[in-house]
Amino acid sequence: MRRSFVFADTWVVDAPVDEVAAALVDLEHYPRWWPQVRAVAKLGPDTAWVRCRSTLPYTLDLVLDAVSRTPPVVEVAIGGDLDGYARFTLSGEPGRTRLDFAQEVSVGGLLALASYGGRWLLEWNHRRMMAGCRAGLAARLGELG
Repeated sequence: MRRSFVFADTWVVDAPVDEVAAALVDLEHYPRWWPQVRAVAKLGPDTAWVRCRSTLPYTLDLVLDAVSRTPPVVEVAIGGDLDGYARFTLSGEPGRTRLDFAQEVSVGGLLALASYGGRWLLEWNHRRMMAGCRAGLAARLGELG
């Protein structure tokens, strides 16, 4: 049994595209600025193991494989507790970058079972996770600027 989720969001940060892309492809340093990313280990030149936990008491174990590291598209394939992809499309604006986020994943096991009665809760948890990304990324880029 598998259940699918599709997420999309857009936000703007006050930094140029190249700085935003550099922060997004530097997975090993995510725990420094993205509170919900608890641990990252590099498994190879394009692969990393990531543990993340948002508000719900459930930690995801993920394997991320780089699909694109070059703007305008920064994308990873996701394996482990989730299967699918996450993609940021970056657009330059004067002194800023627009990030269009898209993610499509499927879940199995307990997460799939939980989604039948609590899909709204899993979606809320994801929004909390991405709010942490948004705030942390803006703070990280502010430190660089």
